Amino acid sequence: MRFMLMVRATQDSEAGAMPSEAILTAMGKYNEELVKAGVLLAGEGLHPSSRGARVRFAGSQRTVIDGPFAETKELIAGFWLIQVKSLEEAIEWVKRCPNPFEGESDIEIRRVFEAEDFGAEFTPELREQEERLRAQVAARPSH
Repeated sequence: MRFMLMVRATQDSEAGAMPSEAILTAMGKYNEELVKAGVLLAGEGLHPSSRGARVRFAGSQRTVIDGPFAETKELIAGFWLIQVKSLEEAIEWVKRCPNPFEGESDIEIRRVFEAEDFGAEFTPELREQEERLRAQVAARPSH
């Protein structure tokens, strides 16, 4: 099972405050543990929402909304994508994580959909397309 671990933004992270050397060192050690255990698929920190945008969909209409966005507690400051056997195992990994910020922090854990979760609507043709696209992405050189 794949899980996305999302680090919730804080007022400081949204203001562009960078983590301390101590936090970066602790996170580096934690990331090494994830890699050594073979569970880390991806993980990155994100710039503040002031450097981003949203695209709102209403039927065929698209509206671009530039950041920053008001509800800091609803924003994501970083993420990991891990592959483990259960939600319980994902929780155990998150509990081992160093605090991403000074003070209080939240990390949300969400399971990633797998092909079998979609049922009959995910036809054999759609499954083949998905597998082909995943193979193409995996074969691309990283930047």
